[in-house]
Amino acid sequence: MAELDGVALVTGASTGIGRHLVEGLAARGMAVAGLARGEERLTTAMAEVAQSTGARTLAVAADVTDRAAVEAAVARVTDELGRVDLLVNNAGLIDEVEGPLWEADPDQWFRVVESHVLGGFLLCRAVVPWMVLRNRGRVVNLASGMSVRPAPEYSAYSVGKTALMRLTENLAGALEGSEVRAFDVAPGVVQTDMTASMAMWRGFTSWTPPDRVLAFVSAIAAGQLDQWSGRLLSAMVDDLDELRATTPDGADRQLRLRPYKDDDGFANR
Repeated sequence: MAELDGVALVTGASTGIGRHLVEGLAARGMAVAGLARGEERLTTAMAEVAQSTGARTLAVAADVTDRAAVEAAVARVTDELGRVDLLVNNAGLIDEVEGPLWEADPDQWFRVVESHVLGGFLLCRAVVPWMVLRNRGRVVNLASGMSVRPAPEYSAYSVGKTALMRLTENLAGALEGSEVRAFDVAPGVVQTDMTASMAMWRGFTSWTPPDRVLAFVSAIAAGQLDQWSGRLLSAMVDDLDELRATTPDGADRQLRLRPYKDDDGFANR
């Protein structure tokens, strides 16, 4: 099955989509470092991946919103596995209460936003400069349908995911001219502990298979979707073969205002 090489760093690696990605990337030939806050659960998960795949793995416990912890974690990954070739920013919290933002606890609300935005920023800040120096690397930020539409009942998650999507486009713009790329991947509705805790998905049955998310991330790691850098891809609705054969135009799959008239000078900028 091996089809990839190099080193992958996946955040939120001990459960859910992250756990599936570390195992899948390891099975495809990558050395994989998993990062999460809970050391015991993470260590167990990464040991299981190493045993089932035979790949080199590393468990690094860290809070993605803690700058010193992130920098120390990336340094450890570099020392033990090598420079990161694929960074997957998957870690992130969800609103504790489903409801309007004025009912949210302000501290918890902002911790959700920080987990996605500050977490993604700090990991990119620690990893991407070395990708640029080596002129190779891919960054995948896990997006959401809530990145592109309002979600009044999950306002913090929606704000965080939307901001992360804009961060991706800014990163991709700064990387133009290099062989480093950055992408947003919306996984769809994957059955995880997080989605199970969300009232909006109670009774839902049309889950996105996690192998589809893995296929998209693997294709990005293999350099098969480079023309989509700085844009949103959806594991739920997109066809990989079609994406491989298509070159996006203009602001396709990027955050933009819809013009309200043909000569809307603000929206058309």
